[in-house]
Order: sequence, then C-alpha cells, then structure tokens
Amino acid sequence: MPGQRTAAVILGLAVALGAMGAHAFEKILEANDRIDVWETAALYQLMHGLALWLNHQSVNPSRVAAWSFVIGVIIFSGSLYLLALTNIRWLGAITPIGGTAFLVGWGALIFKRPKKDA
Repeated sequence: MPGQRTAAVILGLAVALGAMGAHAFEKILEANDRIDVWETAALYQLMHGLALWLNHQSVNPSRVAAWSFVIGVIIFSGSLYLLALTNIRWLGAITPIGGTAFLVGWGALIFKRPKKDA
C-alpha cells in the first residue's frame, strides 16, 4: 500500500513542478495559454499527496483510498501537466478518469468501517 514515502515523493514533486511551471516552463505555458492548467495540476497533486500522507497516519488506513489517490495524481495531474506543456487537447479527455479516482478515494474514506478494538 502506498504510504508515507510515496506521499512525500508526490508532495515534493508537486512543489518542484509548481516551481518549474513558474520558472522553467513559464514561456511554454504562456505561449500555450495553460498557466491555470499547470496550477490546477500542482494544486490537486499537493492536496492528494497530503490526503495520502494523512490516510497513512490513521490507525486504520484505507488501501482503496491510498491507491486511488496515487492513481488520481498520475492520471489527473499527469494529463494536465502534459496538456499544459504540449497543448495536445485530447489529453484533457483522460483527466476526468483521474478525477474519478480521487472521488473513489474520498468515498473509500467516507464509507470506511471503523477499526474494531481487539
């Protein structure tokens, strides 16, 4: 199950990619008129990396939520990063798959059964 180390990688990459969007890729993102898309990708990656980390810290972490958040980051944020850099519009069509993975993760946390005491 993805845990604290995976969350740290996702969070660190979100910070690095956010900075790269503001500096290294700024001209490309401006030319493609996709700065907002890049920012959305970084924000959602940051939020779901934190959610993954918090899930891992719980007494009874959810495997479904953990994997859903990781898959969501890869598909949702990944497709938006690629869209912003390449301006290949069909990439936006797969972004909702990642969004659905995020929702599955949140649903898993909402409906997770509490851990019973031994």
